[in-house]
Amino acid sequence: MKGVFGFLGLAAAAIALALLVGSNDANLTLFWQPYRIDLSFNLALFGLLLLFLLLHAALRALALLRSLPQQAQRWRVLQLERTALTSVLDALAQHYAGRYVRAQSAARLALAQLEQLGDHHFPGREQAQLLAQLLQAESAHELGNTEERDRALAAALAGPTVSWGSEARAGLSLRAAAWALEQQDATTAAHWLADLPQGVARRIHALRLRLRLARLQQDHPAAIELVRLLAKHRAYSAQASASLLRGLVQDTLRAARDPAALLQAWRALGPAERAMPELALAALEQWDRVSADGDAVDALPGARHWLEESLQLGWGRYASLDADLQRRWLLRLEAELPRLGSDWLAQIEQAQQRQPADAGLQYLAGQAYLQRQLWGKAATLLAQASAQLTDPELARRCWRSLARLAEQRGDADAAQAAWKKAALL
Repeated sequence: MKGVFGFLGLAAAAIALALLVGSNDANLTLFWQPYRIDLSFNLALFGLLLLFLLLHAALRALALLRSLPQQAQRWRVLQLERTALTSVLDALAQHYAGRYVRAQSAARLALAQLEQLGDHHFPGREQAQLLAQLLQAESAHELGNTEERDRALAAALAGPTVSWGSEARAGLSLRAAAWALEQQDATTAAHWLADLPQGVARRIHALRLRLRLARLQQDHPAAIELVRLLAKHRAYSAQASASLLRGLVQDTLRAARDPAALLQAWRALGPAERAMPELALAALEQWDRVSADGDAVDALPGARHWLEESLQLGWGRYASLDADLQRRWLLRLEAELPRLGSDWLAQIEQAQQRQPADAGLQYLAGQAYLQRQLWGKAATLLAQASAQLTDPELARRCWRSLARLAEQRGDADAAQAAWKKAALL
């Protein structure tokens, strides 16, 4: 559309010029004593126009000549800008390539080039300077040079305050906390994380750093809450969060030094954690380690109910457990047989009858019969289990029980053979 209007304007100018000069018979006379110069009006008009154009071109050329120093200065500054940004990108590439010495050199060069610019400001200068300082600190940290890392970090924190200064400071604080955690320095990491604004402290990366700090400080309750929060934000997959949670809960249970603390730690867990058989088993095993005698179960309010509930939890999911957990649950139930009620014998017997080929259930049922002096049933099931058990610990216990049964009925040869097989396992 602009081309059409331009063409129409040019045509109108041509028409006007043709009307003006096409039939113009006017003359222009110049008197310059003793000369007289006669010119046509058209020639005088075109002469004046040409003189104006020549004068304009001369003035433009003079202005261009006078601006050459400023243009040269701008060109030098532009070259410095491009060179500095190129050095920053080179430092970034070298750092991610694992060339930390070269990354340090490139970052120092970028900072020197930015320093040469003086007070000249260009878009992205503060960001480039901060990135160069951060890359210098990161590379120094990877090289183990903590002094240079701290100097570069201090220089970055002391940089000019810009519109994104709070975000930059938060990012530097997060990196400083991560460096401290890598060096197992919990005090410094806690200082940097405490310096974060409230909004930044709720970000996923900050929560992960706080989780690492809690684990380093062995603050298991705080670590469990952070894992739950990260799982809520989908920072971890369901399998990863469950695995982390199991490990932290097991650490919490192992940290209990008396039965009361163990029960308190167990009751502080959520319903999902209390429903995990492996955690219930870990709590029961820790109970054995912290309770001096069996009276602790009856001395603590709710301890007997918790014990029964935990045993029922593992027993109800026995078939879905892996081989190692099944073995540990069998040993645990065997240890509790003298203190379990008569209803447990019926449950064990029914489970064994439902799965007659399960050597573990044969072993447990045989031990339960042995505890209640049902010698014939115990000998039959233990003999069947001894031929199928693959776990050395269960097989050793099975042969020892068979040896005691043989001794009781006076069969010295069978007892000696059973003791020998138990000793060889």
